[in-house]
Amino acid sequence: KFNAAVSGSRRKCRKAHFSAPSHIRRKVMSASLSKDLRLKFGVRSLPIRRDDEVQIMRGKYAKEPVAKVTSVYRRRYCIYVDRIIKEKTNGAQVPVPIHPSNVQITKLKLDKDRKDLLERKKVGRAGADKDKGKGKIKQSDVAMQDVD
Repeated sequence: KFNAAVSGSRRKCRKAHFSAPSHIRRKVMSASLSKDLRLKFGVRSLPIRRDDEVQIMRGKYAKEPVAKVTSVYRRRYCIYVDRIIKEKTNGAQVPVPIHPSNVQITKLKLDKDRKDLLERKKVGRAGADKDKGKGKIKQSDVAMQDVD
């Protein structure tokens, strides 16, 4: 736990998760980007959206080819993916719900707002990378200690 203002209690965390409003669920329902998208945009993950193309990485459907997200169901914390369906006993075909953490985004549907989001995240990550060396002792600092 990193933030003192946030509870570490299992009960409270579960309550917050399952009673979260839609705008927070959007962020929780994020998926990681594929390696080439990571290099291209400098961002690790993004909230999933309707026309993204995803590769399922975990579970029964992990061997399936890349498919398009048909809908994002925030209330159930799941997404529905094109061609991932199962047949019910009465013969009806229903889409299979998949959690966004089990998929990887391979192609983004970019619009103006999403491009702005990618730009903001990239700038934020670049700033964080610069601060990585903060407080570190370098070899040159150690060499200069003897000199008085």
